[in-house]
Formats: sequence, C-alpha cells, structure tokens
Amino acid sequence: MFILGLTGSIGMGKSATAKMFAEEGVPVQDADAVVHSLYEGEATPLIEAAFPGTTAGGKVDRVKLGALVIGKPEAIKRLEQIVHPLVAQQRDKFLAESKQDGADVAVLDIPLLYETGGEKRCDAVVVVSAPAEVQRERVLGRPGMTEERFLAILAKQIPDTEKRRRADFIVDTSHGFDTARQQVREILAQVRRMRKDAD
Repeated sequence: MFILGLTGSIGMGKSATAKMFAEEGVPVQDADAVVHSLYEGEATPLIEAAFPGTTAGGKVDRVKLGALVIGKPEAIKRLEQIVHPLVAQQRDKFLAESKQDGADVAVLDIPLLYETGGEKRCDAVVVVSAPAEVQRERVLGRPGMTEERFLAILAKQIPDTEKRRRADFIVDTSHGFDTARQQVREILAQVRRMRKDAD
C-alpha cells in the first residue's frame, strides 16, 4: 500500500483537498481529528496526571491546558511525550486497517508534516498550496482571526516555498474546486502507475 502524506500551511485548502481524496475512495486519516478524539478519550487521564486541573467531564479543557503549556518548551515536551505515542498507535492502526480493507493508497493528513519529520513515514508527499495573497485573504476572513494570530501561526510553519520545494506533488487550490479535484485525480493515477512500475 502506498502512503501519501498530505500537508499545507494554514488557509491553503488542505482540509478541502483531503475531502477530495476521500471522495475518490481513498482512506484518509486526519491527524488533528485524532488528537481531538484522544483529548476526549484515552489521553485525558494521562494529561490530568501530568497537568492537574486541565480536564473536566472526561475531556481536556484546551484553554486551561494551553495556559500551562504555551510558550513553555518543557511543558510542551511533556505533553508531546504523552500525545505523540498515542497518535502513532492510531496511525499504525489506521494503516493496518486500510491495508486489510484492500486499499492501494492511504492518505495521512498531517498539518505539521515536515515540521515533525512525518515525511519519513510516507512514500510521497502532497503539498496543498496557493499564492500568499489568496492564503492571507482566506485566513483573515475566518471568524476571530487577527493579523497577529495569522503571523504567529505562520511563524511556526515551514514557509510554503520550502514545502513546495520538498513536495513530490503539489495541489494548487487557487483555481477553484474542480481544478483541485482534477489535480487530486492526476496524483492518484500517477501514484498507481508508480506502484505498478515498482511491482
């Protein structure tokens, strides 16, 4: 089974592109959704033990947790040591199940793929991209988003130009859904050809 990593900076259209892969019948795992479910499940008691008072009603209170970890490298490291192994377990389970179901391609949707070295676990990487002005307009149009927040998020992400340089495939989302969908189909056709050639 071919493992395709999917990533892209904020506002580039990654979630919409992930949906397009799913619509083509490809199993997709969203890393953010995995973390979200862990925060409402098995990670909760572990996080409460490490950061007392940050959970309520069986789930993690992100605001309280954020107050204890944001800007504190040691605390972030401690949180990552709890969450990362659980995320890895979920990923391995997803890949095993996809393979068992006969999928020839599976997509791992990971926002900070390059930032966390996740590309090493993928056979190829798709970067979702758009021109900077399109990205900016999309992000600043989101409720509650400010210029400062946007810049702070960008500062944590590897620049788009660098992601594009390292990508095996690029989906440009600035020309509408139909064009993006066409690019997704072409990538899948190419990946399947690569698999055939490898066999």
